[in-house]
Amino acid sequence: MSIDWLAFGQVFLAALAGAAVLVGLYSLGLRLLVTGGRPPVVPPQEFPDAITVMSEKARRKAERKAEKAAQRVPLTDRQKRTVLSFAYLCFGLCACAIVGAVLVIFLFH
Repeated sequence: MSIDWLAFGQVFLAALAGAAVLVGLYSLGLRLLVTGGRPPVVPPQEFPDAITVMSEKARRKAERKAEKAAQRVPLTDRQKRTVLSFAYLCFGLCACAIVGAVLVIFLFH
């Protein structure tokens, strides 16, 4: 049994580069999403079968935090649209990278 170390190194570098690109695009997309005025902070929801139920005080605090985060945008409407379009572009590129990797695995394996 012999190991092709060159192929192993190529796969390692490709996986490392792919992970770095994917994480970088996703984090850039999240940052642009927050900058554009749509932070991923959502008001809490209560589920009847949840283990922990939030108190009324905690629920109000989380709702205020979500509203406050949405109001902190010093950009004009056009700038917001531009930033949000770049954020969605980053998320789309993440999806394309994932779909492309899965296709490479299935088609060329």
